[in-house]
Amino acid sequence: MRSLDAAQQARVRAEIVERAVPAEGFVCQKGETVEAWIGVIDGLVKISSVSLDGKAVSFTGVPSGGWFGEGSLLKPEPRRYDGVALRDSRIAYMPRRTFQWLLDTSIHFNRFLLEQINERLGQFIGALEHERLLGPDARVARCLAQLFNQLLYPRADNRIEISQREVGFLTGLSRQRVNQALQSLQERELVRVEYGRIVVLSLEGLQTLE
Repeated sequence: MRSLDAAQQARVRAEIVERAVPAEGFVCQKGETVEAWIGVIDGLVKISSVSLDGKAVSFTGVPSGGWFGEGSLLKPEPRRYDGVALRDSRIAYMPRRTFQWLLDTSIHFNRFLLEQINERLGQFIGALEHERLLGPDARVARCLAQLFNQLLYPRADNRIEISQREVGFLTGLSRQRVNQALQSLQERELVRVEYGRIVVLSLEGLQTLE
């Protein structure tokens, strides 16, 4: 927003729609026509997909300050994933027409999108590697590290309001196994586990744990 001029900022503020989505509610749904770019004002959203036979996979979590769905807007196809609020969340929806207008009028917005898409691509490649090569402790560590990506989530500091249940949803692990992993990370002095919150003590340590 800060890189837009005054007229662009005014139009964006006028056209964005804000909605309250309850915990476990859909922010967006697989198969729908894509009509908006989506931002998380406050809350946590899981990006996931469920197959016809009920198998589920989680791709990433988007905390407060993050945007997602730009790739879906750039392709003429239905949405290929669900966005589910893991807690009560405030969500911003930028209409397709506003998104397209910024693409046509703002070099800064185009640069932002290129950085966003490149960072997201690296995140998903890393997630595939982690799923196939890393054990549960390292998977939890990398999952937490992703939530502190300053390019994707500029409002992140060294702590995040997240429960062990929510970490389980993002990693595909049970709450009990997440608890064990967090205790292991805490013993390594990589995180400090507080009630409903995780404080990161070493982001580099989380990013490199194997």
